[in-house]
Amino acid sequence: MFRNLIFLSTFILIITITFFACSEDDPVSSDPGKANVMAIHASPDAPGVDVFVDNNLAQQNLTFPNNTPYIEIDAGIRNIKVNVTGIDLTVFNENLPFDANKNYSAFAIDRAINLDALLLVDDLTAPASSKAHVRFLHLSPDAPAVDITLSDGTVIFGNVAFKEYIDFTPLDAGTHSLEVRTAGTTDVVLELGNITLIAGKIYTVFLRGLYQGIGPQALGVSIIENN
Repeated sequence: MFRNLIFLSTFILIITITFFACSEDDPVSSDPGKANVMAIHASPDAPGVDVFVDNNLAQQNLTFPNNTPYIEIDAGIRNIKVNVTGIDLTVFNENLPFDANKNYSAFAIDRAINLDALLLVDDLTAPASSKAHVRFLHLSPDAPAVDITLSDGTVIFGNVAFKEYIDFTPLDAGTHSLEVRTAGTTDVVLELGNITLIAGKIYTVFLRGLYQGIGPQALGVSIIENN
């Protein structure tokens, strides 16, 4: 009997020591960390949409070609759902990965019938002195591959096709006269005029609308300040 009590006491002592050792050396945290995500409506013929994260409404009635600010969400695999505003119609429903302490842009792209998402990591590292960082995306479904050039023809971003992009690139701050040209030619499809880049700023520029579009769906560019 005495021997059994000694064994039981020793067993309890071992379990107790093990429990506290694990608690101190291997803490278990339920916090997955946070990520920031910006949603951009870049589908030229899609109606306004509501954006849900894990079935929680994050943005209501986001319309082309607008964007949300950065929204903080839990890191990990998150369900992103897009419904047409005002009716119970889901046009996009996917589980997407988001890492802690990172920033993302989630673009709704292509025509409404082929609605898709493009998820990009946003590198918000501060530009060098007298520089701005610029990222360019081609999101016009029916437009040919394009060059972004200065008015004298100097190519800044070359031969970018639909759904392709060039990541953040340092450019001189200041005012630049820019054009969109059919890739590899002098054919100007869109005059952008004078665009001012502010030192230290980070920009996303995307070609939007339809090559043959009119009115709100006409070919154009949108510029987002990411910082």
